[in-house]
Amino acid sequence: MTRSVLITGGNRGIGLAIAHELKSSGDAVAVTYRSGEPPEDLFGVRCDITSAEDVDAAFGKVEAEQGPVEVLVANAGITRDNLLALMSEEEFTSVVDTNLTGAYRVSKRAVRGMMRKRRGRIILVSSVVGLLGSGGQTNYAASKAGLVGFARSLARELGSRNITVNVVAPGFVDTDMTAALGEDRQAEIKKQIPLGRIAEPTEIAKAVRFLAGDDAAYITGAVIPVDGGLGMGH
Repeated sequence: MTRSVLITGGNRGIGLAIAHELKSSGDAVAVTYRSGEPPEDLFGVRCDITSAEDVDAAFGKVEAEQGPVEVLVANAGITRDNLLALMSEEEFTSVVDTNLTGAYRVSKRAVRGMMRKRRGRIILVSSVVGLLGSGGQTNYAASKAGLVGFARSLARELGSRNITVNVVAPGFVDTDMTAALGEDRQAEIKKQIPLGRIAEPTEIAKAVRFLAGDDAAYITGAVIPVDGGLGMGH
């Protein structure tokens, strides 16, 4: 059965890998993107998830193209790293507004159709940083930790409607964001990871595919770490 899937921030990195993974399993996949160009092989909708109006319009376009969203992957996120003593209020609130409140906006819009159908999957992309902490990232860590409480509460609200809500918490992944760290910093990071390497985006995508599939029908409110062991114990 072909399902209607929407992935926020799906035009690069982890989001794009998730989009290709779910498309390869036979789903109709749409992605939102804020800047740049949409992937050629996917239905792309420009959307700023800090705007409720943008979110509503994007969902309308996706619904018209491929039907009500049955699988939502809230992946879009930003970083604005700084030490707390130097961090502006705007640096803090902009990250929370995108990463956490953005997930609220898209989830709220998605659950309408899911509740009517009495089925659905919501998967939130958090981070090992939200569980482990990271100096210079109080804003990012707070937003990503917030997704866990949000998901678990929503899982309790929607369970009776056969809608699951889960979290994937990636560790360090080979994307533009980590490439910008430089080789020395990457070497330091690898020393902290029990598996001794940085993940490929497809490894995160396969965990999302599992949670979106039939084999995960009895899993909800879970946090699945895909971090090479970096954050174990949390």
